[in-house]
Amino acid sequence: MTVVIAYFLIYVVWGSTYFFIGVCLRDLPPFVLGAVRFSVAGLALLAFCKRRGERLFSKRLILKSAVCGIVLLFIDQAVIMFAQQFVSSSLVAIVASSTAVWIMLLDVPAWKRNFRSPATVAGMLSGFVGVALLYVEQVLSEGRQTGHGEYGVLLLVGGCVSWALGTLYSKYGSSAEENVGGLAGSAWQMVAAGVVFGLCACATDGFTGTAWASVRVSTWLSLAYLITFGSLMAYTAYVWLLKVRPASEVATHAYVNPVVAVVLGAGLGGERVTAVQLVGLVVILLSVMSVNKRNK
Repeated sequence: MTVVIAYFLIYVVWGSTYFFIGVCLRDLPPFVLGAVRFSVAGLALLAFCKRRGERLFSKRLILKSAVCGIVLLFIDQAVIMFAQQFVSSSLVAIVASSTAVWIMLLDVPAWKRNFRSPATVAGMLSGFVGVALLYVEQVLSEGRQTGHGEYGVLLLVGGCVSWALGTLYSKYGSSAEENVGGLAGSAWQMVAAGVVFGLCACATDGFTGTAWASVRVSTWLSLAYLITFGSLMAYTAYVWLLKVRPASEVATHAYVNPVVAVVLGAGLGGERVTAVQLVGLVVILLSVMSVNKRNK
């Protein structure tokens, strides 16, 4: 049951964060949003771990967790922010979903398990196709936002590889004693990401340039959702799942999150869902079921 709840968090809750991030960005600069979100979530989780009596101030724990946090959270999110200057948000979603494929390709210890099954490989690739179907019409109609779309795609691919490497480092790069994959490790990962986001916000005058008095209630509520459900619950669930389930299986969240985003956009944002998108939804769900079945 714990595994089921964890998958619900990284599939559904993480998918819903796209909507709430969009709400927050109406009033908060990206670096400020990242700094506040991850710093508050990380410090809150550290306080919780302290009350549980966990060992928090191990040098190895902090350093290894900081590496995970910067590679997993900061680089990936920062890359998405910069890439959106060059390509449409639809293309961002498509390329970002390739994270699942990168994790399977870079997960060397699991190569024998992953590549001996044609069904697993086919399931991962068809999931990517399904995500493309969700957004293909928008990409064709919108095209590139600027004349430098190739740079945006390269940035996104770099971000996907960074997330994949951070994921695998979190899974294999620490011993049980270091507890990088535990709650304390997750807390330090978020604190590290928050600090780097904060430094970037200071360097770009993000904090001083924000009209704090004008920030809407909907933004604060969305930020609270991101901190509580997106970071404290879903991210810690992701890090924990990496310790107990195959990385290629956990990576299927990259396919399901856009599905949730489309459904939420249609339900709350009044966005239209086309026949092609419905086909994409079906392809994604079938591919995820195939991968998860093979990994049982």
